[in-house]
Amino acid sequence: MNAYASELEGVRALAVELAKRAGDQLVSAHHLRLGVQTKSSASDWVSDADRTAERTIVDELARTRPNDGILGEEGSFHESANGWTWVIDPLDGTSNYLRGYPGWAVSIAVERHGDTVVGIVHDPTARRTYQAVSGEGAQRNGQPITTSDCGDLSSAIIGTGFSYHSPQRARQGARLASLLPLVADIRRGGSAALELCHVADGSLDGFFEDDLEKWDWAAGALIVEEGGGEVIPIHGDAISGVVAASRQLLAAMSSALGY
Repeated sequence: MNAYASELEGVRALAVELAKRAGDQLVSAHHLRLGVQTKSSASDWVSDADRTAERTIVDELARTRPNDGILGEEGSFHESANGWTWVIDPLDGTSNYLRGYPGWAVSIAVERHGDTVVGIVHDPTARRTYQAVSGEGAQRNGQPITTSDCGDLSSAIIGTGFSYHSPQRARQGARLASLLPLVADIRRGGSAALELCHVADGSLDGFFEDDLEKWDWAAGALIVEEGGGEVIPIHGDAISGVVAASRQLLAAMSSALGY
């Protein structure tokens, strides 16, 4: 094993360990529900649990990999001094978490010189850990996973998500209304990171959302790609997001959505 491969394996193992550590902490703290506040809107919640989980991850990185960059949802940031950057969503699906509803996860992506090379999404409620390393395939709890072979939009089950802001939700609702007659059904789980993993393991045939931040999708997108699917970015007027699906379905899905 060369030096890069050895370091990459160490990064993967550390990312899994930190995602599980943060997940255990979140499970233990769930009943407390302390420090709950809103951020960008009345439905965009953050809690002490989010912030503490991020701090757990960041503190360990500061100790073990001090030259790596960090981009965290709850404000942790510093530039990389060595080309490695950790993109962290310590609790994707906060509203689910606070209400005791399943469908939240810890998401960690690791970039090297701007390319995502490791993706970890840990779902403590379902006891599932999804992971991928660039060029090495995707796994769920250590077993290989692949996207569905669905190529027909009319038989596809598609996941989506919605903005925290009312005007964007109205726009998203109109786009969804145009798609709904064309597909078998729609799902809305509440965690983009997990929905992307469900595309990767074939539970969903596709997923799209157009109001996301990098920490929402970076890990899940790599897991989809390593599971045999495809992901295309959405860029528009102050919006960003992804469309992800099996290779057989992506073109038809993207066309139907107008992306």
